[in-house]
This record gives sequence, structure tokens and C-alpha cells, in this order.
Amino acid sequence: MMLLGDIATGLLVSAGVVFFLAGTVGLLRFPDSMTRLHALTKADSLGLGLVVLGLLPQAASVLEALKLVAVWLLTQLAGATVTQLVARAIWRGGGRS
Repeated sequence: MMLLGDIATGLLVSAGVVFFLAGTVGLLRFPDSMTRLHALTKADSLGLGLVVLGLLPQAASVLEALKLVAVWLLTQLAGATVTQLVARAIWRGGGRS
């Protein structure tokens, strides 16, 4: 049973890292600020979700698992808020990169 949890952790964390890398490539390659912002927030949100999901089988207690989920939820909230603020600043500034 422990081996199955370790395999699931490895696969899900690896998939999360792939999404983090894809977000970074989008940040470097897309032409303007809005598309960069979109690529980065979507890929990082999914990447962190997969990493947290992969770490849940390794949690020693329910409290630790809830802490992981709480970190993910707070990061989602903070990411959405910052993305809105940055997009609004870009929009008010004339939409230039």
C-alpha cells in the first residue's frame, strides 16, 4: 500500500513540475503582458494543485492534509487577486507590455 502512495506522489508531483515549467515557458515566450499573465496563472494553479494532491498521501495526519489544502486554497485566492490587480493596471496603462 505504501508503494502505491509513493508512486502516486511521484507521478503527481512530476506532473505538477511539468505545468510549472510550461507556465515559465509561457511567461518567457508570449508576446504581451496579458497572455503572459494568463499562461502563468493557469499553469501555476494547476501545477500547485497537482503537487498538493501528490503530497496528500504522504501526510501523516488529517491535520497535515488540511494544512496542505489550506495553503493551496490561499494561494489560489492570492493568485486571483494579484492577477486582477496586475491586469487592471495593464488595462489602465493603455494595454502596453
